[in-house]
Amino acid sequence: MGTTQTQSPRDTAVALLVEWYGWLTAIVFLVGCVRGWWWGGNLQNLPGISSDTAREAMDQRKPWSKATLPSRISELRNRLGTDVDGNPFLPRERTGTYRLSPTARCDWTRFTQLAERGLVKGPEAGIADLEAALDLVRGRPFDGAADLAWAAPRIQEMLVRITDVAHTLATWHRNAPRPDLTAARRAVTRGLDIDDSAEILYQDWMLIEDQAGNRAGVSAAYETLRGVNRRLEIGMEGETEKVFDTIMGRTAS
Repeated sequence: MGTTQTQSPRDTAVALLVEWYGWLTAIVFLVGCVRGWWWGGNLQNLPGISSDTAREAMDQRKPWSKATLPSRISELRNRLGTDVDGNPFLPRERTGTYRLSPTARCDWTRFTQLAERGLVKGPEAGIADLEAALDLVRGRPFDGAADLAWAAPRIQEMLVRITDVAHTLATWHRNAPRPDLTAARRAVTRGLDIDDSAEILYQDWMLIEDQAGNRAGVSAAYETLRGVNRRLEIGMEGETEKVFDTIMGRTAS
């Protein structure tokens, strides 16, 4: 998600979200995922999308020309490659509709499956699934893409889901019978790499450093968030202030 990578074998799946590569990924979503956002793993029955709809969706203010879309689709087809039988994951359009091959799979679907399964299992058995889900994430969703109005709510939903997984992992690692603060820090770092404004992850960061007896680390987390909030011109959440004040008040006494 910058870059997202699948762990699925190439003979059964293609990394549809391998590269959040501007318009390339946007076309993938339009052709294969956007209409059935949580379509599970099977794309065989997806309706696809017409060339006119795709051209307009890529830039509503200045839709792509009829000559531009085929060349971009061709580049995307080459990037996605073929299955073991040599058939392209994005077949050549012959009916006026672009549609992904039924052998294609969506990484984001895999992420949600792992996340949901891990959350259901709970802290004793679910950590491996959440770690596997977070390992699929390699960057911010649609990083570098144009300002696509239809993608905005999906990007936000993805950020929320990724943050939730990172927060849950950090909490489970921190509260385990044998706390793994290194793994907790890793989860927070991964989450903040994707969304550096997610305050709950800064709360996690401060709690981790407090648990490690690292007062300077608590202050570093707090000051980092202050810098992010200044950049965004927003105030700090009350809960974050409370976490910081509680930790610093206790360690000062």
